[in-house]
Amino acid sequence: MRDVFGIVAKWLDEGRRFALATLVDLREAATAPLGTTVAVDADASVYGNIGAGCYESEIVEACLKTAADGQTRLLDISLTSEDEILGGTACGAVMQVLVWRPALEFAAQARAIASGERAARLRIEHQSGAARVEFEHLFEPKEQLILVGATAVAAELAMLARRLDYDTIVIDPRPSYATSDRVPDATRILRAWPDDVLADLLSDSTPIVVLSHDPKFDLPALRCALRSNAPYIGLLGSRRSQAARRATLAQEGFDERALARIHGPVGLDLGGVTVAETALSILAEIVADRRGGEGAPLRAAAGAIHRHRACAP
Repeated sequence: MRDVFGIVAKWLDEGRRFALATLVDLREAATAPLGTTVAVDADASVYGNIGAGCYESEIVEACLKTAADGQTRLLDISLTSEDEILGGTACGAVMQVLVWRPALEFAAQARAIASGERAARLRIEHQSGAARVEFEHLFEPKEQLILVGATAVAAELAMLARRLDYDTIVIDPRPSYATSDRVPDATRILRAWPDDVLADLLSDSTPIVVLSHDPKFDLPALRCALRSNAPYIGLLGSRRSQAARRATLAQEGFDERALARIHGPVGLDLGGVTVAETALSILAEIVADRRGGEGAPLRAAAGAIHRHRACAP
């Protein structure tokens, strides 16, 4: 969602003519979070997606007009089942999209949004006759994902997590493992023992996955995680190793309620066998845990496909 603002800053620096389309209102279904933005330049190069289906071309066309004349436009788009164009196959969303051309000074704000290092606010105003639209969205700092063990699974997890707007911190005391060559998509790599650094890193919004397969790394990491408010604690390993880790922790005084916080074996049952498929199953469980999903096939569920959380990041 925020990657498009990196492109915006680049295009502003290049003096490229372009316009943006930002989702400013949404009802009935969550096709994308509010603040989601598409960039379209004068040559019709498109970056980003709002989830407007067959109306994406209408958004692109409006952006091309705004790129040329600088006029702000407000689009009302209905993806309801009554829509003749969609033939009854729509998701039911009703959305407003504001099409606008940013000023040169917006480049700094765009970079701040793209980096995710701190909270950054997007504010847009639109005046059309007597009607006025004001939109403001706060982009929260990127959330962090902690991985213990600079393994092949960690490398795949860091790559996928980057697309899910996480900054990934990898912890491993082994000099030959804790390198950017092994985990190129990690935001930070800490060459340290887990119990020396985790207390300062874990919070109630920081999931942690323990991947090292070695009790001298696993156990200190699990102790720290269980003493924290981490929302998700994942542990890679066979059922035998899971039982062994739990038995040790139980002997140390962790009760069943505490041990039940450990997602182990970590991940959803996707039937995967490769490292990439393992990473996918782990992140799928993290997303399901965060969003309140069941991890079951959508065809087996009733109700809306998208939970309407318009202000979610």
